[in-house]
Amino acid sequence: MRKGELTRQAILDEAVRMARYSGLSGLTIGSLAAAADMSKSGVYAHFKSKEALQLACMERNSEQFIDEVIRPALAKPRGVTRLQAIVEYWMRWYSHPGGCLFLAAAAEFDDMTGPLHDQMVADQRGLLDSIARVASTAVSEGEFTGDTDLFQVAQEVLGILLSYNWMSRILTYPDAAERAWAAFNRLVDSHRI
Repeated sequence: MRKGELTRQAILDEAVRMARYSGLSGLTIGSLAAAADMSKSGVYAHFKSKEALQLACMERNSEQFIDEVIRPALAKPRGVTRLQAIVEYWMRWYSHPGGCLFLAAAAEFDDMTGPLHDQMVADQRGLLDSIARVASTAVSEGEFTGDTDLFQVAQEVLGILLSYNWMSRILTYPDAAERAWAAFNRLVDSHRI
């Protein structure tokens, strides 16, 4: 990677860290420049506008999610084991200081129009699709019935994950993980052959 690309990636890593606390709307070229110990013009040279910065931040967040959740889960054996892994790594993802940028973006841009809304929706659909693809390996491995509605499984798994995030981060219930795993295990058992 060239120096300019490394600098851009370092800036975006800082942007993601900041946006987890302040949301993407709170992210500005000026605040990012200060946090990255750069000039505003140096940051501006990489992004040209606040919206371009926000979109790049969303993209970098997705890359980090793939590296921390999807790739490690795909390294596990196909089937229920892989589905369990995606839930485990996703729960760990929610423990990032500041929270989950996917959730922050959904809250910020759900009622808006434009590129930020469209990217948020694409990201959310991508999350559901990832779960459905992993769940499909449980069908192909003969662990789930052939008539399993993969999108329904994906929606329920995402619901379990969102509930876990709420119960652990917002309400700080000490048994949030155990309850999430109990719900996940009931879901898996309901689709087993």
